[in-house]
Amino acid sequence: MSLKNKLTGLWSKHKPTENQKALALAFMPSAATFGLAAALAVVYYTDWKVIAGWIPLYNTKFPKPEDPKKKKK
Repeated sequence: MSLKNKLTGLWSKHKPTENQKALALAFMPSAATFGLAAALAVVYYTDWKVIAGWIPLYNTKFPKPEDPKKKKK
């Protein structure tokens, strides 16, 4: 028996039921929210300046460099 036939056999034996598909679709918003929260936590704790500069209110931590042409007199 070839590897392709073995893998095809595994795939066809273990198809999700309609109930499992519905549960997976119902879980998607929660999974997306959890993923977004995890990504923001990584940005916050690693202090990733490139990304954290775009977060409102948090970007005040990183002052923008002044333009040498516009020096105050």
